[in-house]
Amino acid sequence: MPDSVSKRSDFVLLFDVMDGNPNGDPDAGNLPRIDAETGEGIVTDVCLKRKVRNFVELAKGGEPPNAIYIKEKAVLNRRHQEAYKALNLDPEKSSGDDVEKVRRHMCGNYFDIRTFGAVMSTGVNAGQVRGPVQLTFGRSVGPIVSFDHSITRMAVTNERDLAKERTMGRKSTVPYGLYRAHGFISAALARDTGFSGEDQSLLFRALAEMFEHDRSAARGMMSTRGLYVFEHESELGSAPAHTLFDRVRVARAVEAPRSFSDFDVRLDEDDLPQGVTLRRVMG
Repeated sequence: MPDSVSKRSDFVLLFDVMDGNPNGDPDAGNLPRIDAETGEGIVTDVCLKRKVRNFVELAKGGEPPNAIYIKEKAVLNRRHQEAYKALNLDPEKSSGDDVEKVRRHMCGNYFDIRTFGAVMSTGVNAGQVRGPVQLTFGRSVGPIVSFDHSITRMAVTNERDLAKERTMGRKSTVPYGLYRAHGFISAALARDTGFSGEDQSLLFRALAEMFEHDRSAARGMMSTRGLYVFEHESELGSAPAHTLFDRVRVARAVEAPRSFSDFDVRLDEDDLPQGVTLRRVMG
């Protein structure tokens, strides 16, 4: 098994949407998520992790050691049972040591478990994993607007609707929004799950390319615009993450932006704290 990541990293992710819905809210008729007080758009961490998982499964074929645990139609307890069987253990007679063996087996075989963690203690007990990689919500740089469009369909679903000329529907989009999310990689937790330098490179590749393989009419045009990684020389790190994130400054250059060029992105790379380097993975 490759050596786990031994140094802390913190990163800033910039991504945008044009004429699409980046993350619909099921509690609000699937409208784009929005902060009701500020008008800023929101994309949840769960949404971003889903896209990372999808990319990794596509890039690595869904096979160990890069299988994906949380995916569509997955029966999680079945995955736990498979791990017990692979280790010749009985889940009905498992001890604490057995659960730990299964937990480590799951970390070794599933990319998203050793990256993001998982609660696997329900039903067939495979323990719990606290993931070394954590993401914040993505939040738009300034307020967004959401447009509601009427759409038509010339076909009908049922015979009884043949007399209708067309059926109507609705579609909500953001004309343009630039979103910013922050991420954290803990070397201490990476040591526990086996999250390696190879895994970290795959994660950064996924963040940079995930929208290229996630196209749909609903999401419009989405792209990763920047990925800036602050790398520390030690496991504990050399500076607070928020002070490093403040060095990535993003501001609107026009009142109603409609493209990435309508924003001013500046990196303050001067006099970085000792023990910290800034790497532009993208942007």
